[in-house]
Amino acid sequence: MTELLLRGRILTFHDEPLHGEASAETFTYLEDGGLLIRDGKIVAIDDYAKLRAGEGRNVEIIDHHPYLIMPGFIDCHIHYPQMQVVGSYAGALMEWLDRYTFVEEQKFSNQGHPERIASAFFDELIRHGTTTAAAYCSVHKASVQAFFTEAHRRNMRMVAGKVMMDRNAPPGLLDTPQSGYDDSKALIEEWHGKGRQLYAITPRFAPTSSPEQLEMSGALVREFPDMHVQTHLCENTAEIAFVAELFPWSRDYTQVYEHYGLLGPKTLLGHCIHLSDAEVSTIANSGSIAVFCPTSNLFIGSGLFDLARLRASHVRNAIATDIGGGTSYSMLRTLDEGYKILNIQGQRYHPLRSFYQVTLGNARALSLEDSIGSFVPGTEADCVVLDARATPAMRIRMETVETLVEELMLMQTIGDDRAIAEVYVAGVPAKSILVN
Repeated sequence: MTELLLRGRILTFHDEPLHGEASAETFTYLEDGGLLIRDGKIVAIDDYAKLRAGEGRNVEIIDHHPYLIMPGFIDCHIHYPQMQVVGSYAGALMEWLDRYTFVEEQKFSNQGHPERIASAFFDELIRHGTTTAAAYCSVHKASVQAFFTEAHRRNMRMVAGKVMMDRNAPPGLLDTPQSGYDDSKALIEEWHGKGRQLYAITPRFAPTSSPEQLEMSGALVREFPDMHVQTHLCENTAEIAFVAELFPWSRDYTQVYEHYGLLGPKTLLGHCIHLSDAEVSTIANSGSIAVFCPTSNLFIGSGLFDLARLRASHVRNAIATDIGGGTSYSMLRTLDEGYKILNIQGQRYHPLRSFYQVTLGNARALSLEDSIGSFVPGTEADCVVLDARATPAMRIRMETVETLVEELMLMQTIGDDRAIAEVYVAGVPAKSILVN
């Protein structure tokens, strides 16, 4: 049996390095490391010389040294139907949805369109080093079929679901409580656990789901308790006011989801910017995840995510691009904007913490740390190979870089898809085979 041995500088995390370089026990860094892969999974991680000496002639060696090899990046909130609205001019969330997003998503009823966008979407993920994402499809069942078919073909670990929305959107984007339930259940039965595919129950957000639909969403959660749930929460003040009108009995926006049984340790709540103290407590007690979407929050003008406040209350967190409100598919660009948002608020975001977040941290947010996010033997061999000298500007800056931390900071500050030298999906090269 042929095995694959990757050589390079290797970085993988065991826990969150809350104290920067002083948290050396939370990560492993090998200056000349080896990553042994068999049947799409990590077999061993060690010094390259040790692994090479212990392997026979059947090992295939790919030498990436001096590039840095890390687990593949993970994006916890992204909309694949929104590829063609990135960078659309609008002043705030609801205007952006009405003028661009809802118009674009109606195209997913057109034959061939979901398949075309799904192919382009996964190309972009790979190009930017993202090997797993939690994705929203459109309301159309065909959009989910196209998404999972393409992800399965590429053997990528994905979490996704059909958006459920039965009001406050154009007729071409509305389902019903019953059809949303029926379509979601059929998709769960067809795709959840097929290869590396996982399903997420996906009511878009409270403004576009009636009480009856949220009740049916909760019924799905009770029927399939191992499912992920994804939705949006407290992104925009006008959105919050609209929810208060639609659900006048609720104490706050978060209580709407709590009431219908949609909170829990596998629930991803996009944005979570404008939260009351009661909402923070509710989210913490439920174990739900607050997802930080920095480029989107800045672009749409929604506000500043307060990571320190949420962490102080033991709220779990993740980070994401939020394409197409977000402005880049790159987790490097996402970390850059996240750093700035937190720095404005006097919150330090050490590079070791940020790179932990887009690997093991986001894997933990998805409850997938046993499968992805690190190089623990037995985990799936999704890897990204990073070149900190990928551009002239990066090369000139690297002449003065002396430490791993400085290199990470450089890559997240001015790196982009050009810094992604290669991507491996379950041990198979994926970026080098893309057609530009």
